[in-house]
Amino acid sequence: QLQLVESGGGLVQPGGSRKLSCAASGFTLENYATAWFRQAPGKEREAISCISSLGTEINYVDSVKGRFTGSRDNSKNTVYLQMNSLKPEDTGVYYCAASRGPYCSVDGFYNYGYWGQGTQVTVSS
Repeated sequence: QLQLVESGGGLVQPGGSRKLSCAASGFTLENYATAWFRQAPGKEREAISCISSLGTEINYVDSVKGRFTGSRDNSKNTVYLQMNSLKPEDTGVYYCAASRGPYCSVDGFYNYGYWGQGTQVTVSS
């Protein structure tokens, strides 16, 4: 059974940091590009970062560029999102998603066919 499980969410103060993890089971993650999506309250889910299957290409949307860093450890079948300088507008449910193949995109939902259940990140004082 193919599964993605996010962890690391929680409450963090503005300006703080948080690291999210997404562990894959039931498939070999190195054959898949992955992405992180965010769904803010009352808004649509949007891609914010993606990483190619071998980690050679990482893309970000402008709103997180310079603050968030995506990475992956294929030996652990896990991808990560390091979030720094967090802002209240970063609040939302964060999802990881996977697409079979080497390439990733932050353009819409691309070919991401596998999804985790999401983890809540709340940035508030």
